[in-house]
Amino acid sequence: MELNVLTLCYLIGSVTFILGLKMLSNPATARKGNLIAAAGMIIAILGTIFLYEEGGQKLGNYAWIFGGIAIGTVIGFLSAKKVKMTAMPEMVSMFNGMGGACAMLISIVEFNHLVHGYPASELPVGTVLIILLGLIIGSVSFAGSMIAWGKLNGKVKDFSFTGQHIFNIILLLVIVGLAVYLIGWPSDNATIIFYAILALSLLYGVFFVFPIGGADMPVVISLLNSFTGVAAACGGFLYDNKVMLTGGILVGAAGTLLTILMCKAMNRSLANVLIGSFGGGSKTGPAGDKEQGSYKEISLSDTAVVMSYASKVYIVPGYGLAVAQAQHACHELEKLLEAKGVDVKYAIHPVAGRMPGHMNVLLAEADVPYEKLLEMEQANDEFPSTDVVLILGANDVVNPAAKTDPSSPIYGMPILDVELAKNVIVNKRSMKPGYAGIENDLFFQPKTSMLFGDAKKVLQDLIAEIKNL
Repeated sequence: MELNVLTLCYLIGSVTFILGLKMLSNPATARKGNLIAAAGMIIAILGTIFLYEEGGQKLGNYAWIFGGIAIGTVIGFLSAKKVKMTAMPEMVSMFNGMGGACAMLISIVEFNHLVHGYPASELPVGTVLIILLGLIIGSVSFAGSMIAWGKLNGKVKDFSFTGQHIFNIILLLVIVGLAVYLIGWPSDNATIIFYAILALSLLYGVFFVFPIGGADMPVVISLLNSFTGVAAACGGFLYDNKVMLTGGILVGAAGTLLTILMCKAMNRSLANVLIGSFGGGSKTGPAGDKEQGSYKEISLSDTAVVMSYASKVYIVPGYGLAVAQAQHACHELEKLLEAKGVDVKYAIHPVAGRMPGHMNVLLAEADVPYEKLLEMEQANDEFPSTDVVLILGANDVVNPAAKTDPSSPIYGMPILDVELAKNVIVNKRSMKPGYAGIENDLFFQPKTSMLFGDAKKVLQDLIAEIKNL
């Protein structure tokens, strides 16, 4: 009876994972979907702790188990409550890395159990294969995610050397070769080979992410997320645990599909992202080498007049908005303009910010209605009939060089066609290049006016100016 109840717990967990993932595809239901999936996970965990049996014995060690859960819960809760929206991408990388670390540790523990239970020459091939897959993928995900976390918070700089991609390929081939040798020709040196694979996998994860930076980081985060899912699925195979397998497959598949969509949004192949190191170590020379001419500035009072008497306004949020924590002021500006009869919407580029969906999450925090967030294709159809586009901290995703300059590292990347609007106002702290490290041609076009300053203060002052009209 207990086995049937445990199976039911796993079934409920699997169904809630699928249902939660489905609900995450819509911003209006994403929060509820997340809670449903979390509830399913709690049921599966408690079912395993109290109902799982092996050899007629239950798990026991409840003090250790619940002590670990309590510590992890407190740390996770406090971290999530304190994190700023600008730091959300690195938190995602950190949590994702912890998932990879768990898969890595499971493989280590189970391999040690295996070598103590079987003679070295009789290790079961299937089990060793699954353990090694979990070890390699989990280690790469953990090490890569930690480097991504460091790069996103500025503690780790892009690093590359001549021939690094060749070095990475050789390193990967050595890892695969050692794994094949361990599976096909097990020996008394199995443990040494196993830990050599572990060390090399961690090293590969570090060098895999080191040269990648700039606008490619959302793709890397998504790819590493899929790695963690696959590693977790290996654990599900290892323990014959249906809910662990289902969760891992869902995360792996979702991460892979998201990676493909991110690459499509930049019009680049995954191989080009990983090998090209776009935005990190670019050979295009220092920003500003190209003669751009002069830009023009606009005052707050003129901006207030232009936006107040417009019929249609589009706001393009970017990382600068997140840095300034200006999403609430932005929403207040939107409501103020709508009270004056202005149609206000937001244009969201798929790779704006530092992770997939960064801008959507940011604006949702300020209670911006979901229907006002238009995807790139929809927004591009609307720009020709738009009176004013207000760009808040976005840079590379509105750079016309992606369409006009074959020498640009972002050439071919689909962008928001903001230059088609009648007026373009760009809010930035300075003329410093964006995350990809290149100059933006948009800033020097006749239609474009620069409004310098911190996004939050500028928006607050702009609101005050509009109210005084």
